[in-house]
Amino acid sequence: MTELGPVAWPPAPIRTERLVLRESEARDRAAFIELFALPEVRTYLGGPRPRDELERAVPAVPGRRPGLFVIDLNGAMIGTITLDRRDAERPGHLRPDAGEAELGYMFLPKAWGRGYAAEACAAALDWFANALPGEPVVLCTQTANDRSMRLAAKLGFTEVERFEEYSAEQWFGVWSSVMPSG
Repeated sequence: MTELGPVAWPPAPIRTERLVLRESEARDRAAFIELFALPEVRTYLGGPRPRDELERAVPAVPGRRPGLFVIDLNGAMIGTITLDRRDAERPGHLRPDAGEAELGYMFLPKAWGRGYAAEACAAALDWFANALPGEPVVLCTQTANDRSMRLAAKLGFTEVERFEEYSAEQWFGVWSSVMPSG
């Protein structure tokens, strides 16, 4: 994956009403392992990975890279948001040269159903709109993932297409901070 673009990283922590979006720290390691090991988190993301494998593979400070935000609630990580460039080899693109910014997210089950994902993703999209004005953001999720489909709609993503990938129907949508002129 290519870098996010000409943006300073990491940005200052982003504060919302209840959350902080920040760079990862060593104290987040156990939560990163949980995200990748829990079957319910990984249902639509290729399945869980063995915990012992993760214990060996996850670095002391996991996820420290441009485009990855840790979602912090009261000093503890509850999930991650990523803004990465979509791989050109994958289906689903807005333009022929590909490389669109793609929103991704994972939250621990204890954080589900409380509006944290919508709050955190909206803050990340606002940050992105200010960092790279006018650039669209794409999102791809399995149509079977009801929670993710609802979140995409709530955030203002609109459907571009559907296709088969990873033996499942995928929904591909776009979000833009540019308001249509009328």
